[in-house]
Amino acid sequence: MIIKILRAVSWKTKLVFALALMTCGLAANAHTGFQGITGPTFNLTVKDGYISTPEGGSIYTWGYAVQGQPMQYPGPTLIVNQGDVVTINLTNEMPFPVSMVFPGQENVSVSGGSPGVMTNQISQGAGAVTYVFTAANPGTYQYHSGTNPALQVEMGMVGALVVRSATPHQAYNHPDSAYSREYMFLFTEMDPVIHELVETGRASLVDFSKYRAAYWFINGRCSPDTMAMPNDSWLPHQPYNAMPRMHPGEKMLLRIISAGRDLHPWHTHGNHMLVIAKDGRLLESAPGAGADLAELNFAVTLPPGGTADAIFQWTGEKLGWDVYGHSPGDPLQPNEYAPDHGKPFPVVLPDPKDTTSGAFYSGSPFLGAYGFIPPGSSLMNLSAGYFYMWHSHKEREMVNNNIFPGGLMTMLIIEPPSVVIE
Repeated sequence: MIIKILRAVSWKTKLVFALALMTCGLAANAHTGFQGITGPTFNLTVKDGYISTPEGGSIYTWGYAVQGQPMQYPGPTLIVNQGDVVTINLTNEMPFPVSMVFPGQENVSVSGGSPGVMTNQISQGAGAVTYVFTAANPGTYQYHSGTNPALQVEMGMVGALVVRSATPHQAYNHPDSAYSREYMFLFTEMDPVIHELVETGRASLVDFSKYRAAYWFINGRCSPDTMAMPNDSWLPHQPYNAMPRMHPGEKMLLRIISAGRDLHPWHTHGNHMLVIAKDGRLLESAPGAGADLAELNFAVTLPPGGTADAIFQWTGEKLGWDVYGHSPGDPLQPNEYAPDHGKPFPVVLPDPKDTTSGAFYSGSPFLGAYGFIPPGSSLMNLSAGYFYMWHSHKEREMVNNNIFPGGLMTMLIIEPPSVVIE
């Protein structure tokens, strides 16, 4: 019953429900990192299915799946450790050949299947093709179909590969890549005209010279579904969300993947991000130098197929007031920006009867504090955190088929230190 209701109600109601569950601690595995499956051996197959868009749309899609489970978009995030010998056995349930390629991985050996243009591929019901490689370098990578990739990647055959370094909580084997928590941001887009042509048996009419995306995705979901719970039962083919949460002072690792055909300028409100690696390689001037070539960016724009690792940190630095509402003699909070300690809020807030509260306003300008909320207001901020919109800086990519809000957009929540982020 809840599922049916939530698919019918507004995006705002769904978001209230999702944020309430998160704040109550029911999103047990949603915020320690990102969702995926661990190796080093993976048994995958290619299937079809339908994905959902927040305004009620349904799009025919192809994708990779864990054998015995539904197709998912994007494919399962494959998580391995540096030095692992990775084995991927791929079977096919679709009536055309499929394959996998692994940009950034060297010396991939292939057995089974039949030769294709880029790698061995497997036909429907013809056993399996096996790919084996050593995950020699830590970092963020992608995989995708190497068979007719223009069409098959558009249809959904793409996913993330994460190689963890030998040092826990470091993206690479250097302290410059240390992080407190991590999140995945895999960007794709879709032209629904192409998907309709394929679904109705008219794939021969697909003309990529007329390509025009109408949907934009983070981890396979359009906003506001990006902020819903992972593994939502009403999104059976889109299990991954994109809802970053952190405490002040923590270092968040953003694993960013440009997995489609367009450029997506990704902007983080609240602070710039420090890009420490691209395409699975630390931005260093010499081996062991650390990320001395790191880039502090207002927005990061990757070429199609590119990846980046970035560190984001927030302390409230230079906001001009004490974000906790301290008096000068109060003790500092952990990671508090000390120069603003005890500074009052710099303006006089208007009388509540003269204002309209935003949905993410707690009634107070201070982190972890509540204030007056006018009757009838929609309170989506149950932990009195600070909300920052993270989104594409292309306005067109913030809609779902021209309906706002949507597309490449989510929210970062800066949580008070008292809130446990599980």
